[in-house]
Amino acid sequence: MIDLPTDLPADLVPFAWLIGVWEGTGVIDYEASGHRFSGEFAHRVSFSHDGGDYLNYSATAWLLGDDPDAPREPLVAEMGFWRLSRQSTDADPGPGLLPAIEGPSTRTADDVEALRNAGGGFDIEVSLVHADGVSELYLGQIRGPRIDIATDAVVRTAGAKNYAAATRMYGLVENHLLWAWDIAALGTELSSHASARLARAD
Repeated sequence: MIDLPTDLPADLVPFAWLIGVWEGTGVIDYEASGHRFSGEFAHRVSFSHDGGDYLNYSATAWLLGDDPDAPREPLVAEMGFWRLSRQSTDADPGPGLLPAIEGPSTRTADDVEALRNAGGGFDIEVSLVHADGVSELYLGQIRGPRIDIATDAVVRTAGAKNYAAATRMYGLVENHLLWAWDIAALGTELSSHASARLARAD
């Protein structure tokens, strides 16, 4: 059974089931550039909040080899922010370090309910930065214990590998976080590349 936090800002209530640290394993299966990438990996994901109207996100993964004493081979390190899609107002700070023009206002459950989309979920925005020079902006929705997102923009540094688009799905199934990540990379069109099953670690 999952204990949901009760002290969240209203904008984070739809994400309550995600908050915490999740650990587990997954599998890679992707073909690109004439090579088949496959194997098992370990994964650690953290969703946290600091009182703002967004979730802090960080994740790392490393390849699992046959020798448990061998050094870990890192696969990905990423961090970012997850939030409900809504129009910024004069009560929100930013951009940059600019303070809010109006005094801060506490958003309510009614304010969040007004954001519910026609499908009964909430539109969301996810901004992620990878350690390998890739940045992604995902758009999608959260509906109960399921999230579906797709890249709206991908930015790469000059030295980063080719990575053009992605989709991700997250779901809470039997108290485990299941996810699947499809990518278009290394000249290959969007296709399945990895999935994992994670359990709460905290």
